[in-house]
Amino acid sequence: MSVTPTADRSFALSPEELKQFHEQGFIGPFKVYEVEEMRRIWRRERIQLMDRSMAVYQGHAAESGNTNISNYDRHLDSAVLADHITRPQIADRVSSVLGPDVLCWRSEFFPKYPGDEGTDWHQADTFANASGKPQILWPEGTEDFGGTITVWTAFTEANEETGCLQFIPGTHQTMFYDETKRMHYDPDRINHEKKKGVRRGFFGYDYRELQKDPDWEPDETQAVPMVMRPGEAILFWSTLMHASLPHAGRTQEMRLGFAGRYVPTSVRVYPDTDVVEEYGGSVSLERYGAVLVSGEDRYSHNRLATETTRGHAFKRRA
Repeated sequence: MSVTPTADRSFALSPEELKQFHEQGFIGPFKVYEVEEMRRIWRRERIQLMDRSMAVYQGHAAESGNTNISNYDRHLDSAVLADHITRPQIADRVSSVLGPDVLCWRSEFFPKYPGDEGTDWHQADTFANASGKPQILWPEGTEDFGGTITVWTAFTEANEETGCLQFIPGTHQTMFYDETKRMHYDPDRINHEKKKGVRRGFFGYDYRELQKDPDWEPDETQAVPMVMRPGEAILFWSTLMHASLPHAGRTQEMRLGFAGRYVPTSVRVYPDTDVVEEYGGSVSLERYGAVLVSGEDRYSHNRLATETTRGHAFKRRA
């Protein structure tokens, strides 16, 4: 199976942008949609997404809607989101970093409602942080690599009032957390903790439990807010130290981000895993498939999706 790239790769990163990305661990924001276009898309799509009848995750946790797993992989039943994860504005930039053969292995919504806490400072390499089991594994011989490329798109206003992302530039090459440790889930923590005077949590976990050095603290004096308009996106390594601010509640508009996560086809996705258990729930991977967004799959060790569960074929870039 292959995806033919556009001839000119109009949105590929320039040499200067690649240099900046490798130094800082992120690039952007950049425009994926016009502001009003994004607002129109979301007004229409948020109604459609309320219908979970064709969602690939139909377990108790997904149906209840009160666990983070319920936000996973809606591109597999939404034509709009299927188009989004393969858009040239995104795929060209991702393949500039990862090479020509690229999978989208997960997507997630990140809503933040008025009054919601911010998200803990964290890094993710194998994504074993919540379940205790690696969800992506890079091949042997690539020890200098790890994590995933995340493209986080603002579907609504993301600023310091509504709870935008924060990055600590240049922290993506050193892991300060040990994902083989286990965090302890407690939903009563949500919206009830302060860390250094800021309301922060991690969806019922405390990410500090994974610190290699329990006395270490991230240098928040170096933190940079990622303010984005609707339709803008930012591309970053998941190993970059990142967090988000609380939603101050001075506006009633939710802050909504949508993250696509990308790896080369050489990476094993959900190795030896049939069920994902985290955030107080579990979902079966029986209907799951990664999406080839660029190039071809020469490895055949990951299950691929060729169309959504509603019969919409993933766009092939001619």
